[in-house]
Amino acid sequence: MNDVVLATIIILIYFSPVLYQVGKLLIEIKNGNKLSLKKLYSVLKITTLLFVIVLSFFLSLSHTNFLNYEGRLEYNKIDQITFKNFRGLNLFKETFYGKKEFAYIVTKIDYEFDGDNVSIQSYFYPSRSFVYNRKTLNPQLLTHELYHFKITELYARKAKKRIVENKVNTKSEIRKIINQIRLEERLFQKEYDFETFHSYVYSEQKKYENNIDSLLNLHLDYKNPKLKFIN
Repeated sequence: MNDVVLATIIILIYFSPVLYQVGKLLIEIKNGNKLSLKKLYSVLKITTLLFVIVLSFFLSLSHTNFLNYEGRLEYNKIDQITFKNFRGLNLFKETFYGKKEFAYIVTKIDYEFDGDNVSIQSYFYPSRSFVYNRKTLNPQLLTHELYHFKITELYARKAKKRIVENKVNTKSEIRKIINQIRLEERLFQKEYDFETFHSYVYSEQKKYENNIDSLLNLHLDYKNPKLKFIN
């Protein structure tokens, strides 16, 4: 069922008792009962408030599943990640182009200053990543998602390399480089998904795996998260 249609049906079911009461109150108002107008306003205010609270709850769950929360994981934990770590919720979609095996991983390059050091790392966010079909055991699909994490790690290393090669020595310049690297990473992530069709084009998937692994090895000198700079 279309997501918009489903959402509309849910809203109509939720508001149907309210609409019934509103209809009754409007009839009373038409018959001259002015107290019913205050009652109508009160009913609408309470109903709208409850709806906003419920909607906010579900929207927050769709962003981060705090009911089944697991903190972010560093790249050195990548070999331990399985689909059991994909704890996020996908409240509506059940298929991807008719396919029931599809996943979505959330990764990010983050950084933290500590005196004259900066720590730049890639992270995987379990409670924001989800699987459309939680019963899937497709190793190829898991591999595809984990290579998204490898791409994030690759660009974290590229950021450190760029800082070193350009002899960057201020926090503002480091922030600028990291923001630029994040943009480049997102573009590469989109290209990876497009060319592999989210893992379903096997030949392209293998080509990207080999390319990403090679690039990670080329940037092996920048594996350490911590980098020294002069502020």
